[in-house]
Amino acid sequence: MSSNSLFSISTKNRTEEHQSTMALAATVSSVTVGKLAPLLRPTRTTCSSFSISISISKMGFHFKPIGNTVTESAVPTRKLVVRAARTLSQGPSLGFRPPQFQLPEPLTGNVWNLDDFETYPALLVMFICNHCPFVKHLKKDIVKLTNFYMKKGLAVVAISSNSVATHPQDGPQFMAEEAKLFNYPFPYLYDESQDVARDFGAVCTPEFFLFKKDGRRPFELVYHGQFDDSRPSNTVPVNGRDLSLAIDCVLSGQLVPSVQKPCVGCSIKWHPETNV
Repeated sequence: MSSNSLFSISTKNRTEEHQSTMALAATVSSVTVGKLAPLLRPTRTTCSSFSISISISKMGFHFKPIGNTVTESAVPTRKLVVRAARTLSQGPSLGFRPPQFQLPEPLTGNVWNLDDFETYPALLVMFICNHCPFVKHLKKDIVKLTNFYMKKGLAVVAISSNSVATHPQDGPQFMAEEAKLFNYPFPYLYDESQDVARDFGAVCTPEFFLFKKDGRRPFELVYHGQFDDSRPSNTVPVNGRDLSLAIDCVLSGQLVPSVQKPCVGCSIKWHPETNV
């Protein structure tokens, strides 16, 4: 066989090898794009009361040719949990007398003040808002609890003091919608100036102040604590145990336990120019 023939055969072999390699590369490329396409879509983010769960996929795929097939191996999905900031209630000591207030109720247009509750033996003042995950976690049970105890003589009022400059969803129009949607049995008042929140020493939502009244004496603070141990971040069922126990004691003339767990929630959203 001549040297020219050997050169021709060698060139042909290299050409065939090159074509085979290019075909395999095209196959791998096609499989790669096909397999990665679903992963290239935006991951779905779910947000609950006070925690956010984000699914992160590491695209560490390794392709190995086995015969005429291509296999893939992926690194398992990991979870990154980001917890929302929490604020604990501080404020006044037991025995504190509620400050006077005069606030509008967006749902009805009525204006309420402290004197409207003078004839009741006990008054529950709640600082809440629309958007807070801690409030949302308890909202339906707050309605159940207040409905139950208002029939037993408890007076209840809710106040929103959040700045609409930073959280417009907590504004009066949306407060009215919220009160109607959840059928609040209590007036839901708007503290636009935030003066009432400051006077009460409120710092978070939800925050509960329970006052009792003996005869003609002014209201006095007997309970300033949590609804119960349930949080958006745990699996403890909502039962309103702590607040219910305090209300039961007040309405039955018993002493409220002085050891009280603080309220836990989102901070009140102060106006941007306000330093509190």
